[in-house]
Amino acid sequence: MTGRPDGAQSQTHSPRVVFYHAPGCHLCAAARRVLESVRAEQPFDLEEVDIAGDPELEARYREWLPVVEIDGKRAFTYFVHPDALRQRLAQTTGTDQTL
Repeated sequence: MTGRPDGAQSQTHSPRVVFYHAPGCHLCAAARRVLESVRAEQPFDLEEVDIAGDPELEARYREWLPVVEIDGKRAFTYFVHPDALRQRLAQTTGTDQTL
């Protein structure tokens, strides 16, 4: 619980991350490891979407896999860099984690 002078509770925003992937995608496996590692340090809601077998998702995402969206905005394609992910997540929560 975070106390505020007026006694009200402050709301913290947990970013919503959507991870689009497909079976057999080695870049997707690497991206998942980065997402899991960063999530252990900095919590966020994670939804994983397997695009295999869905023609609409295949058409939209296949050539870009893996695709990571944060709060509905495309943040990463092909590679997820841990420091860049931390920075993007900090921007969505309004916290600055730069040293």
